[in-house]
Parts: sequence; structure tokens; C-alpha cells
Amino acid sequence: MKVSTKGDYATRAMQDLALHYEQGPIQIEDIARRQHLPARYLEQILLNLKRAGFLESKRGMSGGYYLAKHPREITIGAIIRAMEGPAIPIFCVGNRPREICIEEPQCCLRDIWADVRDAVSKIVDHTTLEDLCGRIRIKRELQGVTYQI
Repeated sequence: MKVSTKGDYATRAMQDLALHYEQGPIQIEDIARRQHLPARYLEQILLNLKRAGFLESKRGMSGGYYLAKHPREITIGAIIRAMEGPAIPIFCVGNRPREICIEEPQCCLRDIWADVRDAVSKIVDHTTLEDLCGRIRIKRELQGVTYQI
């Protein structure tokens, strides 16, 4: 599975919003600055995430984006699929309708690719934004970082 820039930026933005979950709406410029992302592109990504039901927004001076659900209810896999589509390493292990390979009935490589798909899915579908925030906090503690997230 290859995650595009769009999927990478989406997961980073969602991670940032999860880290600031209790702080209310967060402005795009703040997310972009903290995550080193281009604000104009991030705006498009956040709109897609909102359409997918992951985000809510508030207009006005104290407006911005915030998670529609608690960070423990949003998986990395769900975010990636919303931005990238199905997480498959090769076409032959995708859901039908799809292109059929004449070698499929006796292909052992297809079995390996299916195992890869399943292994990746298991990791991203069992890793929530809350899990990710916990990992970030541990890394920062180990590095002696004392600044506010």
C-alpha cells in the first residue's frame, strides 16, 4: 500500500486535531504551521474529511475544524480509505468488480499480496487517533520535550 501526499497530510491533520481535541475548533493555519503543511492544500483535504464525516467546522473568529467523533473512535485505516480508497497492494486482491487475471486460479503471489493487504489493514484498522496521540506523548517524554502540544 502506498499512501499519497493527500493521505499523509490527512492523517497528520487528523493527528493534530486529536492532540488538540479538548481545545475546540482549530484554525487551518494553526494545523498547517504545526504540521508543516501547505494551508491551501490542507483546506481541500479538511473539506474532504468533513464530507466523509470525520470533521465538523465552526465559522467566525473562534472558528475552525474539530473532530466529529472522539479520537478513540477514528482509525487510521478509515482516514486513509476516505482519502485513498481501498488499501490494496495489487489489483487482484481488490473487491469485485475488478480486472480478472487468467493466472488467478493457480497464482501463489496473489496469496502473498492478500496477506500483505490483510496485515496492513490489521495495523491501520486497529490504530486509533487516540493510540497515535499516546505514541506521540511517549516519544516526546523520551526526548525530554516539555513544551505544550
